[in-house]
Amino acid sequence: MRRLLLGPLLAGAALLAPLAIGTATAATPATATYSTDSDWETGFQGKFTIKAGSSTLQSWTLEFDVPPGTTISSAWDARMTRNGNHYTFTNPTWYEPLAPGASTTFGFIGAPGGGFTPLNCTLNGQPCSGEPGSPGPSPTSSPSPTVSPSPSPPVSPSPSPTVTTSPNPGGDKKIVGYFTEWGVYGRQYFVKNLVTSGTASKIDYINYAFGNVTNGQCAIGDSYAAYDMAYTAENSVDGKADTWDTGALRGNFNQLRKLKAMYPHIKVIWSFGGWTWSSGFAEAARNPEAFAESCYRLLKDPRWADVFDGIDIDWEYPNACGLSCDTSGPDAFRRLMAALRAKFGPDFLVTAAISGDGTSGGKLDAADYAGAAQYVDWYLVMTYDYFGAWAATGPTAPHSPLTSYSGIPTAGFYADAAIQKLKSKGIPANKLLLGIGFYGRGWTGVTQSAPGGTATGPAPGTYEQGVEDYKVLKTSCPATGTIAGTAYAHCGNNWWSYDTPATIAGKMDYVKNQGLGGAFIWEFSGDTANGELAAAVAGNLR
Repeated sequence: MRRLLLGPLLAGAALLAPLAIGTATAATPATATYSTDSDWETGFQGKFTIKAGSSTLQSWTLEFDVPPGTTISSAWDARMTRNGNHYTFTNPTWYEPLAPGASTTFGFIGAPGGGFTPLNCTLNGQPCSGEPGSPGPSPTSSPSPTVSPSPSPPVSPSPSPTVTTSPNPGGDKKIVGYFTEWGVYGRQYFVKNLVTSGTASKIDYINYAFGNVTNGQCAIGDSYAAYDMAYTAENSVDGKADTWDTGALRGNFNQLRKLKAMYPHIKVIWSFGGWTWSSGFAEAARNPEAFAESCYRLLKDPRWADVFDGIDIDWEYPNACGLSCDTSGPDAFRRLMAALRAKFGPDFLVTAAISGDGTSGGKLDAADYAGAAQYVDWYLVMTYDYFGAWAATGPTAPHSPLTSYSGIPTAGFYADAAIQKLKSKGIPANKLLLGIGFYGRGWTGVTQSAPGGTATGPAPGTYEQGVEDYKVLKTSCPATGTIAGTAYAHCGNNWWSYDTPATIAGKMDYVKNQGLGGAFIWEFSGDTANGELAAAVAGNLR
């Protein structure tokens, strides 16, 4: 409308200039409003909402001072720098200009508890309130933290401080993320990181990976990490060290309990199997009822019964080959899931991670996933790991393509092929969750930038050859191109593929357009310290 009117206005500019000056409407400045999302004894989670004024906000820089003794440890959806008590936040690299009147948010974790009022707050050099005069906090930006105790957990030990937060505004789209049991060792990724990164406020469900499957039963994977390891105050969710009191729950389970107290919307699901421990399902499938009974006893153990809200089966793969080959028959998976649903009842979550193989006669055709769908709340479709340096000489190919492309090494090895196959079997779209890998796969000895090049072997990785976390790759080998809805990078003689905030945005559009139930993350520790990828999932899905 404005551009259409511009011509006539200019045509009479000489006559209308005095009138235009006299009647011009003052420009409305951009504003920034602060609130405290949650508050606990030793810290708080704050949020700024930045709203464009009457002009498009091309970029933003927000600055403020904090009172003595207050510190901010991490932020998400913004880049943070600090100089003493002065903090500066700038828009993230994936930021798109805000249209007039539109808004965006960023958040951060601070200490101590009680929240704070930002001092001398400016947005692009002007007062955050939008009012003229000396910079200062907006009258509407004072935090109003709400702290409300909840009932103690049904089993000892004493509960951690409880914070009342708003339910995750996810509508019907679920966000599930895997927390790996072994990540607390070399990776030093603790449940606390979900808080400091801002991820906890953006997700709905945590899949705790993995429990073992042995002797036809559900079993603890690593008992030390799960419930015995004593957490220091520094690594604990609530800043309190574990004790050695008799009967006290420690380890990851206790940390998850504390997290649920702080974020009551989060539900925790115990996942069993995985690539390494799936061979045990063959024996479990011979007596599904006994298997279900063992799982029930384990998850309902009074030491941690309050921690878990569901069970996830990660069988790689029923009646097909993964690390080992299974010959249980096409009906084994359906019978296993039926037994679990019968034992746990209708109110306990029962889910399953399944193959993303969209080929004709492939893994998704080897088992009765359609028949089992009636027993599961949702399927987590593993739409990643399609290609990698196990093919040492290439061709290079993205490990998580959303669609097909000219030259793809295997037809049907892409996400949309798997989703369409599952939907064609009659599985409701809202029971399918799209998988997003927070890591990349790569080759070395590559001279060609585009996919399809030759290689000499896997690229070096921090923990495993040919695999690297996104948080490393985003700076060590930035993306140089995109294909089939995902990104790739060629740096030196290494070639990597991985998802970025921009490609995740496209995949979340796919989730919404296809009517899928949501998305899931493998796995949290690959993300940046400020939860960049998790923010991209949540920000584009909701």
